[in-house]
Amino acid sequence: MTKIPSGYEMLSGNPKAVVLLSGGLDSMVTAALALEAGFAVHALTVDYGQRHRRELASASFIAKTLGLAGHVEISLDLRAFGGSALTDAIAVPKDGVGDDIPVTYVPARNLVFLALTTACAEASGANDVFIGVNALDYSGYPDCRPEFIASFAETARLGTKAGVQGGGFTIHAPLQHMTKADIARECDRLNLDPAWSWSCYDPTSEGVACGSCDSCRLRRKGFAEAGIKDSTQYSE
Repeated sequence: MTKIPSGYEMLSGNPKAVVLLSGGLDSMVTAALALEAGFAVHALTVDYGQRHRRELASASFIAKTLGLAGHVEISLDLRAFGGSALTDAIAVPKDGVGDDIPVTYVPARNLVFLALTTACAEASGANDVFIGVNALDYSGYPDCRPEFIASFAETARLGTKAGVQGGGFTIHAPLQHMTKADIARECDRLNLDPAWSWSCYDPTSEGVACGSCDSCRLRRKGFAEAGIKDSTQYSE
């Protein structure tokens, strides 16, 4: 069995934490790890006008199924900016993960979302923020890298009342150095059903995962390498 990542020992007193819950596999596993570590977990989900809106329903289902202490969904329509295949009339690539930053990158998404999650944490008196970024098996997004997370933690300290007054925030990224196979194993260890989550960027008109976008490819590869069945239905 995989152990809880270092630094996530069981806590006492159930301190409050806010997790950025997209509805994807990584955010679901991250929320479950925060629960396992002893936090009273509140979730924030952002409806940003994403093409794969199915993930919003998954986020709501995950929050209810895991019995999270709270779940807030806010709207921030990034289609007004465009610039991504997830928020604009740009085709989602289906030819595999390349070396360049793909068109599915949403400009500054995690920067914006972490700021919102930190604001939610500060307003609710939480000092811990969880995000399910991964820097090994991923699409090359710059806002998933460890140096970005470390930099944001310092920005949060400098730019908030909590930070100025000495409390500050800890930004947890427990999946940061895991492969997708590692994440699939954690999903299994935590007794989570993969089908509760949604990863596909370009679902079919019937609401089935396409199976060939970057996100589907990475997810399927991870479960295959882990030797664990992915209960998600794919169109191909």
